[in-house]
Amino acid sequence: MSLPKPVMRGLLGKRLRFHLPIAFSLSLLAAVAFKYAVTEPRKQAYADFYKQYDAVKEFNAMREAGIFESVRPSGE
Repeated sequence: MSLPKPVMRGLLGKRLRFHLPIAFSLSLLAAVAFKYAVTEPRKQAYADFYKQYDAVKEFNAMREAGIFESVRPSGE
């Protein structure tokens, strides 16, 4: 009793027809999940931060701390 020979002709095409749609749909699902799980909350956090951020106040605090070499603190 001998084993039948495996069918090798067209094997790549057959496997691709099966696996390519699965791979495409899983990658699309991963991209959508990343967008709504990571990027949208990050964009919202930046928007919330910059709603109440005062750049002039922050600059004055850094100036008074002596961080800048070109701007003297107002006490000097």
